[in-house]
Amino acid sequence: MTPGDLVLTPKGVRFLGRVFPCAIGKGGLSRDKREGDGATPVGEHCIVGMFYRPDRMVRPARWARALGPNDLWSDDQTDEAYNHLVRSPYNCSHEKLRRADPLYDLVLVTDWNWPNAIPGRGSAIFLHQWRRPRYPTEGCVAFRRDHLRWIAQQIVPGTRLIIPAI
Repeated sequence: MTPGDLVLTPKGVRFLGRVFPCAIGKGGLSRDKREGDGATPVGEHCIVGMFYRPDRMVRPARWARALGPNDLWSDDQTDEAYNHLVRSPYNCSHEKLRRADPLYDLVLVTDWNWPNAIPGRGSAIFLHQWRRPRYPTEGCVAFRRDHLRWIAQQIVPGTRLIIPAI
């Protein structure tokens, strides 16, 4: 591990000498992640993308991509675009990335089950804003808004997110 890694600890995510309180999946940590189990997958994951809402914040990093109103994420295990960005109109099951609430105003995408997704292994494992302190997610890692923004400003594509079985 290096100081530039995001490392989940019992107190939060350690990154660049700081520890940020966070929330994980309501299903806890899992070595056998499955779609819909609410678990955060154990392992070493890389940050492979960053999306932000340009109507709600300024671009947090040069490599961040603006979310448009038609941007979705496929969570349909039978879809050939499973666990990938898709656009509306879209007939398969999906998650809206441009939400009414602020949870996805800034999203860091991990390489969990991506780019070659295995159906049923889980989709949309992101780092995003929490609903409220430590409120469980559907499997993502969530942070306070200002902490997430600070992290986003420091990371680069390929930054590792390490989720040990703690």
